[in-house]
Amino acid sequence: MKDVLIYDTTLRDGCQAEDISFTLEDKLRIAAKLEELGVDYIEGGYPGSNPRDADFFKQVKKLKLKKTRIASFGTTRKPSAKPSQDLNLKILLDADTPVVTLVGKAWDLHVRDDLRISKKANLEIIADSIAFMKGRVDEVIFDAEHFFDGYRSNPEYALECLKAAEEGGADWIVLCDTNGGRLPGDIRRAIANLKGVVETQLGIHCHNDGELAVANTMAAVEMGVRQVQGTVNGFGERCGNLNLCSVIPNLQLKLGKKCIELEQLKKLREVSHFFYELANIHPNKHQPYVGDSAFAHKGGMHVAGILKNRETYEHIDPELVGNRQRVLISDLSGRSNIIYKAKEFGIDLKGDDHAVQEILRRIKDLESQGYEFEASEASFELLIQEALGRKKKNFRLVGFRVIDEKRKEGEPPISEATIMVEVEGVMEHAAAMGNGPVNALDQALRRALTKFYPSLEEMELLDYKVRVLSSGEGTGASVRVLIESGDKKDRWGTVGVSQNVIEASWQALVDSIDYKLYKDSRHAKG
Repeated sequence: MKDVLIYDTTLRDGCQAEDISFTLEDKLRIAAKLEELGVDYIEGGYPGSNPRDADFFKQVKKLKLKKTRIASFGTTRKPSAKPSQDLNLKILLDADTPVVTLVGKAWDLHVRDDLRISKKANLEIIADSIAFMKGRVDEVIFDAEHFFDGYRSNPEYALECLKAAEEGGADWIVLCDTNGGRLPGDIRRAIANLKGVVETQLGIHCHNDGELAVANTMAAVEMGVRQVQGTVNGFGERCGNLNLCSVIPNLQLKLGKKCIELEQLKKLREVSHFFYELANIHPNKHQPYVGDSAFAHKGGMHVAGILKNRETYEHIDPELVGNRQRVLISDLSGRSNIIYKAKEFGIDLKGDDHAVQEILRRIKDLESQGYEFEASEASFELLIQEALGRKKKNFRLVGFRVIDEKRKEGEPPISEATIMVEVEGVMEHAAAMGNGPVNALDQALRRALTKFYPSLEEMELLDYKVRVLSSGEGTGASVRVLIESGDKKDRWGTVGVSQNVIEASWQALVDSIDYKLYKDSRHAKG
Protein backbone atom coordinates (compact mmCIF):
# COMPACT_ATOMS: atom_id res chain seq x y z
CA MET A 1 0.00 0.00 0.00
CA LYS A 2 1.22 3.49 -0.85
CA ASP A 3 1.84 6.03 1.90
CA VAL A 4 1.38 9.05 -0.40
CA LEU A 5 -0.66 9.27 -3.62
CA ILE A 6 0.73 11.33 -6.50
CA TYR A 7 -1.64 13.58 -8.46
CA ASP A 8 -0.11 14.98 -11.64
CA THR A 9 -1.51 18.23 -13.04
CA THR A 10 1.03 18.83 -15.82
CA LEU A 11 -1.69 18.63 -18.47
CA ARG A 12 -3.67 21.41 -16.78
CA ASP A 13 -1.58 23.53 -14.40
CA GLY A 14 1.63 22.74 -16.26
CA CYS A 15 0.13 23.91 -19.55
CA GLN A 16 -0.55 27.31 -17.97
CA ALA A 17 3.19 27.97 -17.90
CA GLU A 18 4.72 30.48 -20.27
CA ASP A 19 6.24 28.77 -23.35
CA ILE A 20 4.42 25.45 -22.70
CA SER A 21 1.97 24.15 -25.28
CA PHE A 22 1.23 20.46 -25.82
CA THR A 23 -0.64 19.03 -28.77
CA LEU A 24 -3.36 16.42 -28.29
CA GLU A 25 -0.88 13.73 -29.33
CA ASP A 26 1.65 15.11 -26.84
CA LYS A 27 -0.91 14.95 -24.04
CA LEU A 28 -1.78 11.34 -24.81
CA ARG A 29 1.90 10.36 -24.86
CA ILE A 30 2.37 12.19 -21.56
CA ALA A 31 -0.53 10.31 -19.99
CA ALA A 32 0.98 6.99 -21.03
CA LYS A 33 4.40 8.02 -19.69
CA LEU A 34 2.89 9.12 -16.36
CA GLU A 35 1.30 5.72 -15.88
CA GLU A 36 4.72 4.14 -16.52
CA LEU A 37 6.05 6.35 -13.73
CA GLY A 38 3.31 5.11 -11.43
CA VAL A 39 1.37 8.28 -10.61
CA ASP A 40 -2.08 7.71 -9.16
CA TYR A 41 -4.03 10.54 -10.81
CA ILE A 42 -3.62 12.42 -14.09
CA GLU A 43 -5.53 15.67 -14.31
CA GLY A 44 -6.28 16.01 -18.02
CA GLY A 45 -7.39 19.63 -17.94
CA TYR A 46 -10.65 21.53 -17.98
CA PRO A 47 -12.82 19.94 -20.71
CA GLY A 48 -14.72 23.19 -21.26
CA SER A 49 -11.70 25.41 -21.90
CA ASN A 50 -10.82 24.37 -25.47
CA PRO A 51 -11.56 21.65 -28.07
CA ARG A 52 -8.14 20.02 -27.55
CA ASP A 53 -8.82 19.29 -23.88
CA ALA A 54 -12.32 18.05 -24.70
CA ASP A 55 -10.82 15.67 -27.28
CA PHE A 56 -8.24 14.47 -24.79
CA PHE A 57 -10.90 13.01 -22.50
CA LYS A 58 -12.36 11.09 -25.44
CA GLN A 59 -9.03 9.83 -26.75
CA VAL A 60 -7.41 8.96 -23.42
CA LYS A 61 -9.95 6.18 -22.90
CA LYS A 62 -8.35 4.33 -25.82
CA LEU A 63 -5.09 4.10 -23.84
CA LYS A 64 -6.86 1.78 -21.38
CA LEU A 65 -4.78 2.93 -18.42
CA LYS A 66 -4.75 0.21 -15.79
CA LYS A 67 -3.72 1.82 -12.50
CA THR A 68 -3.75 5.58 -13.08
CA ARG A 69 -7.07 7.42 -12.78
CA ILE A 70 -7.97 10.31 -15.11
CA ALA A 71 -9.43 13.41 -13.48
CA SER A 72 -11.27 16.27 -15.13
CA PHE A 73 -10.98 19.69 -13.53
CA GLY A 74 -13.47 22.51 -13.13
CA THR A 75 -14.92 25.08 -10.76
CA THR A 76 -17.80 24.83 -8.36
CA ARG A 77 -21.15 26.04 -9.73
CA LYS A 78 -21.83 29.66 -10.54
CA PRO A 79 -23.67 31.61 -7.84
CA SER A 80 -26.59 32.21 -10.22
CA ALA A 81 -27.22 28.55 -11.12
CA LYS A 82 -28.32 25.41 -9.35
CA PRO A 83 -25.92 22.45 -9.69
CA SER A 84 -28.24 20.63 -12.08
CA GLN A 85 -28.38 23.72 -14.33
CA ASP A 86 -24.70 24.70 -14.17
CA LEU A 87 -22.95 24.42 -17.55
CA ASN A 88 -19.52 23.85 -15.99
CA LEU A 89 -20.70 20.87 -13.97
CA LYS A 90 -22.49 19.45 -17.01
CA ILE A 91 -19.28 19.67 -19.08
CA LEU A 92 -17.38 17.82 -16.35
CA LEU A 93 -19.97 15.05 -16.37
CA ASP A 94 -19.82 14.84 -20.16
CA ALA A 95 -16.06 14.23 -19.91
CA ASP A 96 -17.00 10.92 -18.28
CA THR A 97 -13.98 10.57 -16.01
CA PRO A 98 -13.90 8.45 -12.84
CA VAL A 99 -12.52 11.41 -10.89
CA VAL A 100 -13.66 15.04 -10.87
CA THR A 101 -11.69 17.78 -9.18
CA LEU A 102 -13.63 20.88 -8.20
CA VAL A 103 -11.87 24.06 -7.17
CA GLY A 104 -13.62 26.47 -4.83
CA LYS A 105 -12.77 29.59 -2.85
CA ALA A 106 -11.38 29.23 0.69
CA TRP A 107 -10.19 32.81 1.18
CA ASP A 108 -12.79 35.39 2.23
CA LEU A 109 -10.95 38.05 0.16
CA HIS A 110 -11.83 36.13 -3.02
CA VAL A 111 -15.40 35.58 -1.89
CA ARG A 112 -15.80 39.31 -1.29
CA ASP A 113 -13.78 40.79 -4.18
CA ASP A 114 -13.94 38.10 -6.89
CA LEU A 115 -17.23 36.22 -6.49
CA ARG A 116 -18.87 39.20 -4.77
CA ILE A 117 -21.25 37.05 -2.80
CA SER A 118 -21.81 36.44 0.89
CA LYS A 119 -19.56 34.04 2.75
CA LYS A 120 -22.57 31.87 3.53
CA ALA A 121 -23.48 31.64 -0.16
CA ASN A 122 -19.96 30.45 -0.96
CA LEU A 123 -20.28 27.67 1.63
CA GLU A 124 -23.54 26.55 0.01
CA ILE A 125 -21.90 26.55 -3.43
CA ILE A 126 -19.05 24.33 -2.20
CA ALA A 127 -21.33 21.85 -0.43
CA ASP A 128 -24.02 21.42 -3.09
CA SER A 129 -21.58 21.36 -6.04
CA ILE A 130 -19.66 18.51 -4.44
CA ALA A 131 -22.83 16.67 -3.41
CA PHE A 132 -24.17 16.93 -6.98
CA MET A 133 -20.98 15.49 -8.49
CA LYS A 134 -20.54 12.86 -5.79
CA GLY A 135 -23.82 11.31 -6.76
CA ARG A 136 -22.68 10.92 -10.35
CA VAL A 137 -18.93 10.05 -10.39
CA ASP A 138 -16.73 7.63 -8.45
CA GLU A 139 -14.51 10.17 -6.73
CA VAL A 140 -14.67 13.90 -6.04
CA ILE A 141 -11.63 15.93 -5.02
CA PHE A 142 -12.06 19.43 -3.64
CA ASP A 143 -9.22 21.88 -4.22
CA ALA A 144 -9.51 24.53 -1.51
CA GLU A 145 -8.04 27.41 -3.50
CA HIS A 146 -5.90 29.88 -1.51
CA PHE A 147 -6.56 27.89 1.67
CA PHE A 148 -3.35 28.91 3.43
CA ASP A 149 -3.79 32.60 2.58
CA GLY A 150 -7.40 32.31 3.70
CA TYR A 151 -6.38 30.62 6.93
CA ARG A 152 -3.87 33.39 7.64
CA SER A 153 -6.52 36.04 6.99
CA ASN A 154 -9.60 34.45 8.55
CA PRO A 155 -8.92 30.97 9.99
CA GLU A 156 -12.50 30.39 11.14
CA TYR A 157 -13.94 30.94 7.67
CA ALA A 158 -11.22 28.92 5.89
CA LEU A 159 -12.08 25.98 8.15
CA GLU A 160 -15.80 26.45 7.44
CA CYS A 161 -15.04 26.05 3.73
CA LEU A 162 -13.36 22.71 4.41
CA LYS A 163 -16.26 21.56 6.56
CA ALA A 164 -18.67 22.49 3.74
CA ALA A 165 -16.65 20.32 1.36
CA GLU A 166 -16.75 17.44 3.83
CA GLU A 167 -20.50 17.81 4.28
CA GLY A 168 -20.88 17.65 0.50
CA GLY A 169 -19.14 14.28 0.51
CA ALA A 170 -15.68 15.10 -0.92
CA ASP A 171 -13.35 12.10 -1.02
CA TRP A 172 -10.31 14.36 -0.71
CA ILE A 173 -9.81 17.93 0.47
CA VAL A 174 -6.69 19.45 -1.07
CA LEU A 175 -5.14 22.44 0.68
CA CYS A 176 -3.79 24.93 -1.85
CA ASP A 177 -1.00 27.49 -1.55
CA THR A 178 -2.18 29.03 -4.80
CA ASN A 179 -0.03 32.17 -4.66
CA GLY A 180 3.02 30.17 -3.60
CA GLY A 181 3.96 32.61 -0.88
CA ARG A 182 3.59 30.68 2.38
CA LEU A 183 6.38 29.23 4.52
CA PRO A 184 6.71 25.68 5.91
CA GLY A 185 5.79 26.97 9.38
CA ASP A 186 2.53 28.38 7.98
CA ILE A 187 1.73 25.00 6.43
CA ARG A 188 2.38 23.09 9.66
CA ARG A 189 0.36 25.45 11.87
CA ALA A 190 -2.67 25.40 9.59
CA ILE A 191 -2.72 21.61 9.21
CA ALA A 192 -2.20 21.09 12.95
CA ASN A 193 -5.42 23.02 13.59
CA LEU A 194 -7.43 20.77 11.25
CA LYS A 195 -7.30 17.85 13.64
CA GLY A 196 -10.77 17.22 14.98
CA VAL A 197 -12.27 19.72 12.51
CA VAL A 198 -12.38 17.59 9.33
CA GLU A 199 -12.00 13.82 8.95
CA THR A 200 -11.71 13.75 5.14
CA GLN A 201 -8.37 12.69 3.65
CA LEU A 202 -6.11 15.67 2.94
CA GLY A 203 -3.98 16.63 -0.04
CA ILE A 204 -1.55 19.50 -0.73
CA HIS A 205 -1.17 21.68 -3.83
CA CYS A 206 1.71 24.19 -3.76
CA HIS A 207 2.96 26.76 -6.23
CA ASN A 208 6.62 27.76 -6.22
CA ASP A 209 6.65 31.56 -6.11
CA GLY A 210 8.75 31.56 -2.93
CA GLU A 211 10.93 28.60 -4.09
CA LEU A 212 9.32 26.62 -1.28
CA ALA A 213 6.84 24.30 -3.00
CA VAL A 214 8.90 21.19 -2.23
CA ALA A 215 9.63 22.26 1.36
CA ASN A 216 5.98 23.16 1.98
CA THR A 217 4.80 19.84 0.56
CA MET A 218 7.29 17.87 2.65
CA ALA A 219 6.06 19.72 5.74
CA ALA A 220 2.45 18.85 4.87
CA VAL A 221 3.25 15.16 4.42
CA GLU A 222 5.06 15.12 7.75
CA MET A 223 1.82 16.47 9.23
CA GLY A 224 -0.15 13.53 7.78
CA VAL A 225 -1.26 14.72 4.31
CA ARG A 226 -1.57 11.74 1.92
CA GLN A 227 -2.10 13.24 -1.55
CA VAL A 228 0.48 15.41 -3.30
CA GLN A 229 -0.38 17.47 -6.38
CA GLY A 230 2.32 18.78 -8.71
CA THR A 231 3.81 18.76 -12.19
CA VAL A 232 6.77 17.11 -13.89
CA ASN A 233 9.76 19.50 -13.86
CA GLY A 234 7.67 22.01 -11.90
CA PHE A 235 6.00 23.39 -15.05
CA GLY A 236 3.24 25.84 -14.13
CA GLU A 237 1.83 29.34 -13.86
CA ARG A 238 4.25 32.15 -12.97
CA CYS A 239 7.19 30.48 -11.16
CA GLY A 240 5.72 27.02 -11.52
CA ASN A 241 4.15 24.30 -9.41
CA LEU A 242 5.53 21.72 -7.04
CA ASN A 243 8.20 19.75 -8.94
CA LEU A 244 7.29 16.06 -8.79
CA CYS A 245 10.80 15.15 -9.96
CA SER A 246 12.10 16.56 -6.67
CA VAL A 247 9.34 15.71 -4.23
CA ILE A 248 8.88 12.04 -5.20
CA PRO A 249 12.49 11.04 -4.42
CA ASN A 250 12.46 13.28 -1.35
CA LEU A 251 9.37 11.54 0.00
CA GLN A 252 10.49 8.06 -0.97
CA LEU A 253 14.21 8.16 -0.23
CA LYS A 254 14.37 10.72 2.59
CA LEU A 255 11.07 10.31 4.46
CA GLY A 256 10.55 6.65 3.65
CA LYS A 257 7.06 7.34 2.24
CA LYS A 258 6.22 4.94 -0.57
CA CYS A 259 4.87 6.80 -3.63
CA ILE A 260 5.91 4.62 -6.56
CA GLU A 261 7.83 1.38 -7.07
CA LEU A 262 11.63 1.53 -6.92
CA GLU A 263 11.89 0.37 -10.55
CA GLN A 264 9.59 3.22 -11.54
CA LEU A 265 11.73 5.67 -9.55
CA LYS A 266 14.65 4.71 -11.81
CA LYS A 267 12.66 6.14 -14.74
CA LEU A 268 12.46 9.61 -13.16
CA ARG A 269 15.25 11.21 -15.22
CA GLU A 270 13.90 9.62 -18.40
CA VAL A 271 10.41 10.98 -17.71
CA SER A 272 11.76 14.45 -16.89
CA HIS A 273 13.69 14.68 -20.16
CA PHE A 274 10.74 13.24 -22.12
CA PHE A 275 8.57 16.13 -20.90
CA TYR A 276 11.25 18.71 -21.74
CA GLU A 277 11.53 17.22 -25.23
CA LEU A 278 7.79 17.44 -25.90
CA ALA A 279 7.71 20.98 -24.51
CA ASN A 280 10.65 21.88 -26.81
CA ILE A 281 12.57 23.26 -23.82
CA HIS A 282 16.21 22.51 -23.10
CA PRO A 283 16.44 20.46 -19.87
CA ASN A 284 17.58 22.31 -16.75
CA LYS A 285 21.00 20.71 -16.20
CA HIS A 286 21.11 21.96 -12.60
CA GLN A 287 17.75 20.45 -11.64
CA PRO A 288 17.99 18.30 -8.49
CA TYR A 289 17.97 14.53 -8.93
CA VAL A 290 17.39 14.44 -12.71
CA GLY A 291 19.62 17.21 -14.13
CA ASP A 292 22.92 16.48 -15.91
CA SER A 293 24.77 18.38 -13.17
CA ALA A 294 22.90 16.85 -10.22
CA PHE A 295 25.73 14.39 -9.58
CA ALA A 296 28.54 16.15 -11.47
CA HIS A 297 31.80 16.87 -9.62
CA LYS A 298 34.36 19.47 -10.62
CA GLY A 299 36.53 20.40 -7.63
CA GLY A 300 39.56 18.18 -7.16
CA MET A 301 38.82 17.63 -3.45
CA HIS A 302 35.28 16.48 -4.26
CA VAL A 303 36.45 14.03 -6.90
CA ALA A 304 39.11 12.63 -4.59
CA GLY A 305 36.37 12.08 -2.02
CA ILE A 306 33.86 10.26 -4.25
CA LEU A 307 36.60 7.98 -5.59
CA LYS A 308 37.05 6.75 -2.01
CA ASN A 309 33.37 6.76 -1.06
CA ARG A 310 30.47 8.09 -3.14
CA GLU A 311 28.64 9.27 -0.01
CA THR A 312 31.31 11.90 0.71
CA TYR A 313 29.74 14.28 -1.81
CA GLU A 314 26.50 12.62 -3.02
CA HIS A 315 23.29 12.57 -0.98
CA ILE A 316 21.88 9.50 -2.80
CA ASP A 317 23.00 6.90 -5.32
CA PRO A 318 22.30 8.59 -8.71
CA GLU A 319 21.10 5.32 -10.23
CA LEU A 320 18.11 5.28 -7.89
CA VAL A 321 16.55 8.06 -10.00
CA GLY A 322 18.00 6.96 -13.35
CA ASN A 323 20.90 9.42 -13.28
CA ARG A 324 24.65 8.89 -13.17
CA GLN A 325 27.76 10.23 -11.52
CA ARG A 326 29.89 12.55 -13.67
CA VAL A 327 33.31 14.08 -13.21
CA LEU A 328 34.02 17.37 -14.97
CA ILE A 329 37.34 18.59 -16.29
CA SER A 330 38.43 22.21 -15.82
CA ASP A 331 41.19 24.37 -14.42
CA LEU A 332 39.84 23.38 -10.97
CA SER A 333 40.69 19.76 -11.68
CA GLY A 334 43.08 17.68 -9.66
CA ARG A 335 44.81 14.37 -10.35
CA SER A 336 41.66 12.48 -9.28
CA ASN A 337 39.55 14.19 -11.98
CA ILE A 338 42.03 13.20 -14.68
CA ILE A 339 42.34 9.60 -13.51
CA TYR A 340 38.55 9.25 -13.16
CA LYS A 341 37.79 10.65 -16.62
CA ALA A 342 40.54 8.58 -18.24
CA LYS A 343 39.03 5.47 -16.65
CA GLU A 344 35.66 6.38 -18.23
CA PHE A 345 37.45 6.31 -21.59
CA GLY A 346 39.03 2.93 -20.80
CA ILE A 347 42.47 4.40 -20.05
CA ASP A 348 44.34 3.55 -16.83
CA LEU A 349 46.52 6.49 -15.75
CA LYS A 350 47.10 5.44 -12.13
CA GLY A 351 50.73 4.53 -12.67
CA ASP A 352 51.61 7.34 -15.06
CA ASP A 353 52.17 10.45 -12.96
CA HIS A 354 54.07 12.16 -15.77
CA ALA A 355 51.09 11.88 -18.16
CA VAL A 356 48.64 13.04 -15.46
CA GLN A 357 50.77 16.09 -14.66
CA GLU A 358 51.16 16.92 -18.36
CA ILE A 359 47.40 16.65 -18.93
CA LEU A 360 46.72 18.88 -15.91
CA ARG A 361 49.24 21.44 -17.17
CA ARG A 362 47.68 21.46 -20.64
CA ILE A 363 44.13 21.79 -19.30
CA LYS A 364 44.98 24.71 -17.03
CA ASP A 365 46.87 26.44 -19.85
CA LEU A 366 44.10 25.90 -22.41
CA GLU A 367 41.29 26.94 -20.06
CA SER A 368 43.18 30.15 -19.29
CA GLN A 369 42.92 30.85 -23.02
CA GLY A 370 39.17 30.18 -23.01
CA TYR A 371 38.91 26.48 -23.80
CA GLU A 372 36.22 24.57 -21.96
CA PHE A 373 36.10 20.77 -21.73
CA GLU A 374 32.92 20.14 -19.75
CA ALA A 375 30.83 20.02 -22.94
CA SER A 376 33.65 18.85 -25.22
CA GLU A 377 34.80 15.55 -23.81
CA ALA A 378 35.94 14.30 -27.22
CA SER A 379 38.55 17.08 -27.34
CA PHE A 380 39.63 16.10 -23.83
CA GLU A 381 40.00 12.43 -24.74
CA LEU A 382 42.15 13.41 -27.72
CA LEU A 383 44.24 15.55 -25.36
CA ILE A 384 44.85 12.47 -23.20
CA GLN A 385 45.89 10.46 -26.26
CA GLU A 386 48.27 13.25 -27.27
CA ALA A 387 49.86 13.34 -23.79
CA LEU A 388 50.37 9.59 -23.99
CA GLY A 389 51.94 9.90 -27.43
CA ARG A 390 49.15 7.85 -29.01
CA LYS A 391 47.30 10.49 -31.03
CA LYS A 392 47.46 9.75 -34.72
CA LYS A 393 47.78 12.58 -37.24
CA ASN A 394 45.20 11.59 -39.83
CA PHE A 395 45.99 14.38 -42.31
CA ARG A 396 48.05 17.49 -42.82
CA LEU A 397 46.41 20.75 -43.81
CA VAL A 398 48.06 22.38 -46.81
CA GLY A 399 45.62 25.28 -46.80
CA PHE A 400 42.01 26.37 -47.02
CA ARG A 401 40.09 29.40 -48.20
CA VAL A 402 36.55 30.43 -47.29
CA ILE A 403 34.61 32.98 -49.33
CA ASP A 404 31.41 34.57 -48.08
CA GLU A 405 29.83 36.58 -50.87
CA LYS A 406 26.63 38.65 -50.89
CA ARG A 407 25.65 39.54 -54.45
CA LYS A 408 22.35 41.31 -53.96
CA GLU A 409 20.48 43.15 -51.20
CA GLY A 410 17.70 41.01 -49.75
CA GLU A 411 19.27 37.71 -50.80
CA PRO A 412 21.24 35.42 -48.48
CA PRO A 413 25.03 35.38 -48.88
CA ILE A 414 26.78 32.52 -50.68
CA SER A 415 29.46 30.58 -48.81
CA GLU A 416 32.14 28.54 -50.54
CA ALA A 417 35.17 26.75 -49.12
CA THR A 418 38.16 25.19 -50.90
CA ILE A 419 40.71 23.05 -49.09
CA MET A 420 43.87 21.07 -49.77
CA VAL A 421 45.04 18.29 -47.46
CA GLU A 422 47.74 15.63 -47.52
CA VAL A 423 47.09 12.07 -46.37
CA GLU A 424 50.09 9.71 -46.29
CA GLY A 425 51.85 11.65 -49.01
CA VAL A 426 48.79 11.97 -51.25
CA MET A 427 47.45 15.47 -51.93
CA GLU A 428 43.71 16.00 -52.17
CA HIS A 429 41.82 19.14 -53.16
CA ALA A 430 38.09 19.72 -52.60
CA ALA A 431 35.50 22.49 -52.70
CA ALA A 432 32.00 22.80 -51.29
CA MET A 433 29.12 25.23 -50.91
CA GLY A 434 27.34 25.70 -47.58
CA ASN A 435 24.67 27.74 -45.83
CA GLY A 436 27.46 29.55 -44.00
CA PRO A 437 31.26 29.63 -43.95
CA VAL A 438 31.61 26.97 -41.25
CA ASN A 439 29.15 24.63 -42.95
CA ALA A 440 31.00 25.08 -46.25
CA LEU A 441 34.36 24.39 -44.60
CA ASP A 442 32.97 21.28 -42.85
CA GLN A 443 31.58 19.96 -46.16
CA ALA A 444 34.83 20.63 -48.05
CA LEU A 445 37.02 19.01 -45.39
CA ARG A 446 34.97 15.84 -45.22
CA ARG A 447 34.73 15.70 -49.01
CA ALA A 448 38.52 15.80 -49.21
CA LEU A 449 38.99 13.11 -46.57
CA THR A 450 36.18 10.68 -47.42
CA LYS A 451 38.32 9.12 -50.21
CA PHE A 452 40.76 7.99 -47.51
CA TYR A 453 38.29 7.52 -44.64
CA PRO A 454 34.90 6.35 -46.03
CA SER A 455 33.26 6.21 -42.58
CA LEU A 456 33.21 10.05 -42.54
CA GLU A 457 30.20 9.87 -44.89
CA GLU A 458 28.00 8.80 -41.96
CA MET A 459 29.19 11.66 -39.73
CA GLU A 460 27.27 14.91 -39.46
CA LEU A 461 27.51 18.19 -37.58
CA LEU A 462 24.56 18.31 -35.15
CA ASP A 463 25.04 21.55 -33.23
CA TYR A 464 27.23 24.63 -33.39
CA LYS A 465 27.61 27.28 -30.70
CA VAL A 466 29.74 30.43 -30.52
CA ARG A 467 30.49 32.21 -27.23
CA VAL A 468 32.23 35.60 -27.03
CA LEU A 469 34.85 35.31 -24.28
CA SER A 470 36.19 38.80 -23.69
CA SER A 471 34.18 41.99 -23.32
CA GLY A 472 35.25 45.44 -24.42
CA GLU A 473 36.97 44.29 -27.60
CA GLY A 474 33.94 44.33 -29.87
CA THR A 475 34.32 42.25 -32.99
CA GLY A 476 37.98 41.62 -32.12
CA ALA A 477 37.10 39.55 -29.06
CA SER A 478 38.16 35.94 -28.66
CA VAL A 479 35.43 33.36 -29.22
CA ARG A 480 34.90 29.78 -28.15
CA VAL A 481 33.24 27.42 -30.61
CA LEU A 482 31.54 24.25 -29.39
CA ILE A 483 30.57 21.68 -31.99
CA GLU A 484 28.48 18.58 -31.46
CA SER A 485 28.93 15.86 -34.06
CA GLY A 486 27.44 12.42 -34.44
CA ASP A 487 27.13 9.25 -36.45
CA LYS A 488 24.74 6.31 -36.33
CA LYS A 489 26.05 5.21 -32.92
CA ASP A 490 27.33 8.18 -30.91
CA ARG A 491 27.39 11.94 -30.33
CA TRP A 492 30.47 13.87 -29.21
CA GLY A 493 31.53 17.44 -28.46
CA THR A 494 34.67 19.32 -29.47
CA VAL A 495 36.00 22.84 -28.85
CA GLY A 496 38.12 25.55 -30.47
CA VAL A 497 39.20 29.04 -29.35
CA SER A 498 40.56 31.97 -31.35
CA GLN A 499 40.01 35.65 -32.10
CA ASN A 500 39.01 34.41 -35.57
CA VAL A 501 35.71 32.53 -35.55
CA ILE A 502 36.67 30.51 -38.63
CA GLU A 503 39.92 29.39 -36.99
CA ALA A 504 38.10 28.44 -33.77
CA SER A 505 35.57 26.51 -35.85
CA TRP A 506 38.39 24.82 -37.76
CA GLN A 507 39.97 23.58 -34.52
CA ALA A 508 36.67 22.10 -33.35
CA LEU A 509 35.99 20.56 -36.78
CA VAL A 510 39.41 18.89 -36.91
CA ASP A 511 38.92 17.47 -33.43
CA SER A 512 35.49 16.16 -34.39
CA ILE A 513 36.92 14.30 -37.39
CA ASP A 514 39.98 13.06 -35.48
CA TYR A 515 37.70 11.75 -32.75
CA LYS A 516 35.46 9.97 -35.25
CA LEU A 517 38.47 8.22 -36.78
CA TYR A 518 39.96 7.45 -33.38
CA LYS A 519 36.62 6.00 -32.22
CA ASP A 520 36.33 3.86 -35.36
CA SER A 521 39.82 2.44 -34.94
CA ARG A 522 39.17 1.69 -31.26
CA HIS A 523 35.97 -0.19 -32.12
CA ALA A 524 37.78 -2.09 -34.87
CA LYS A 525 40.39 -3.28 -32.34
CA GLY A 526 37.82 -4.00 -29.64
